[in-house]
Amino acid sequence: MNGSSDPSGIILLDKGTGLTSMSCDVAVRKTLSTRKVGHLGTLDPFATGLLPVFVGDALKILRYCEDYDKRYVCTARFGMATDTFDCDGNVTEENFPSEKEMADLAASDYETVRKAFAQAALTVLQMPPKFSAKKIGGRKAYELARAGKDDILEKELKPHPVKIHSIKILNITPQDRGFEVEFEVHCSKGTYIRTIADDVGRKTGFFATAMSLRRITEGPFDIKDAVTEDKMKEMAREGDLSFIIDVDRALEHIPSIEIDERTLDDFSHGRRVPVSRIGGLSEEDLKARYRAVCGGRLIAMVVPAEDDGRKYLKCERVFIS
Repeated sequence: MNGSSDPSGIILLDKGTGLTSMSCDVAVRKTLSTRKVGHLGTLDPFATGLLPVFVGDALKILRYCEDYDKRYVCTARFGMATDTFDCDGNVTEENFPSEKEMADLAASDYETVRKAFAQAALTVLQMPPKFSAKKIGGRKAYELARAGKDDILEKELKPHPVKIHSIKILNITPQDRGFEVEFEVHCSKGTYIRTIADDVGRKTGFFATAMSLRRITEGPFDIKDAVTEDKMKEMAREGDLSFIIDVDRALEHIPSIEIDERTLDDFSHGRRVPVSRIGGLSEEDLKARYRAVCGGRLIAMVVPAEDDGRKYLKCERVFIS
């Protein structure tokens, strides 16, 4: 997919705590001496883990990867709430359980906590935190929150649909004050894990805030294949760019069709192609989108179209010049 000598592909970064996703883009840009860099799925500064960074021609496919499901592991501290729902915020409320309450919780195997998480897994609409990157009138919500524009946030922030496939409690650990719950979430894009922590805390009556958050998968990508920023720089200094992976893995969720040279010429010039010309395709069972591939090379993204009862494939995006 790379028609030039510039680096092209995807870097799976293991983002460190305290870093912004944009600063990771800058690090990749400087390391590879390229301007064409963009990340998939922003992580909060306090969060760590998987951050796919698209480089060079790979940016052309970024839009086709934005609906990936994700998995996170979060540790929430029960007994306090913060204005940001995470450990970077200011404490707004406290209700640490007493010794008796802790004993009762342990005796019931934290039944109320487990029920609260089970209820949270049923969430279909979620309100974004006011300290988030959600855009409101061209400004990020956290900018308005820091400016004290709570009236605008209350009026403009709206719940949005989310899909929580599962929430699994991994550990419950008593602390000197309160307790911590480590849990794993499998969810759709746009799901705020720290909002889950806050919601569950309020359901139990003890409040809760996210103390750590780590993204472990995003679509086909896994944290086990990621490199840290320092490792990336070290490898690049040695001339080893093996940390840049091919775009094919990013598009595995989109079915592919093999095309011949004639069809390649048609697609590369933006011409429609009858479905009947594509071997193995049925007009009755068309998918929403296909990768058109020729000799192992990604040529275009194509979608079905119809004209006077005849069905075609037309180019949505061409990847070759």
